[in-house]
Amino acid sequence: MTPASVAFVVQRCGDAVVGGAESLCLQIAEQLKDDLRIEILTTCAQDYMTWRNRYPAGNTHERGVHVRRFHVDAPRDVRRFNELSSDLRELGERAPLAAQEAWMRAQGPLSRSLTEYLRAHARRFDTFAFFGYSYATAYFNLPFVADRSVLWPFAHDEWIFKLSMWDDVFAHVAHVVYSSAEEKSLVEQRFPNLAAETTLIDTGVRMPTGVRAERFRERYGISGPFVLYLGRLDPSKGCGTLLEYFRKFAAADQTGKQLVLIGDSQMEIPAHPAIVHVGRVDETTKWDALAAAELVVLPSPHESLSLAVLEAWAAGKPVLVNAISVTLVGQCRRSNGGLWYGNYDEFAAALNLLDDETATRLGSQGRAYVDRRYRWDDATSHYRRILGNSRNGAAGSEPRLAVEGSTR
Repeated sequence: MTPASVAFVVQRCGDAVVGGAESLCLQIAEQLKDDLRIEILTTCAQDYMTWRNRYPAGNTHERGVHVRRFHVDAPRDVRRFNELSSDLRELGERAPLAAQEAWMRAQGPLSRSLTEYLRAHARRFDTFAFFGYSYATAYFNLPFVADRSVLWPFAHDEWIFKLSMWDDVFAHVAHVVYSSAEEKSLVEQRFPNLAAETTLIDTGVRMPTGVRAERFRERYGISGPFVLYLGRLDPSKGCGTLLEYFRKFAAADQTGKQLVLIGDSQMEIPAHPAIVHVGRVDETTKWDALAAAELVVLPSPHESLSLAVLEAWAAGKPVLVNAISVTLVGQCRRSNGGLWYGNYDEFAAALNLLDDETATRLGSQGRAYVDRRYRWDDATSHYRRILGNSRNGAAGSEPRLAVEGSTR
């Protein structure tokens, strides 16, 4: 029997891309590449702020998966995007659809060539898997193949999720895959009459072999205890508050703890002896860093799922998360693998509480939780079932015109 042909549609893709949705897309494709005929349709962008074309257009492979990249029509005008975001946020649910779609075009990434390819070759694929509800790659393309669409929304409680523009997307999608119980609850409260088939899947997480903590320490000259942050350095991810809190903590700390930051920066990193920014790293170095850290901190107030948290637990490390994030707190409660903070005093108290014994206990509980629930064998069987069968429960519709505006 010929394996099903599946198109994964995502805004960016590559080992150099740091992002939860993008990382999970590539991981799932890698796990299923021997069972399904997978083609990732994506843009040439690497940086989500500008969407500038960094990769060459055309066919390539990432981790053995066929990737087809298309040029972004134009880089994002960040100033205009911020202005439109401010205006739209003020209008909220009262904003006309035209204004919402103008914001989406500014959000991007827009790629006419990707849309044309999807339209021209739509019948080649049995299923279309879209990763991330809030980008133009999903919004302007999903309606055209709605009858065979599977959406990983990665939704969290943010102001844009309340906009009416998403009503049509969620009314037509055939299958929605949730990454956490909190995301499921949020989406189904927002869309109480959701007709799509839905599935909650705990994705797979596995610590690779050959991880060496001392290799990371030697490479970056770090000898003492450190707290690790993994991900995009951005104020929207809570990183400004994290840096403020840690500088205050370091001024009173007697143990010499450092904060090590891994990821691209969209903000200024202050020069401070207790703060080390190593930039973007490869997968091997990331896992070495996890093995070397005492604690992994996730300051983001809005998450649908944190792979960094799951990877920290896979490495046997405790986590400290932002109390505003219902999803992150829920993960910590279920696993007994982490603590959360709502202000500086709670942040400092948590760092001081995590002595060797407490950190070891929380990390061990987190690892047991991941080993029990986040198994690739279990996850791939669900993914294979969903993606290997085309869905015909939702009627397709004409795609929106990403440049000229909505067809409605």
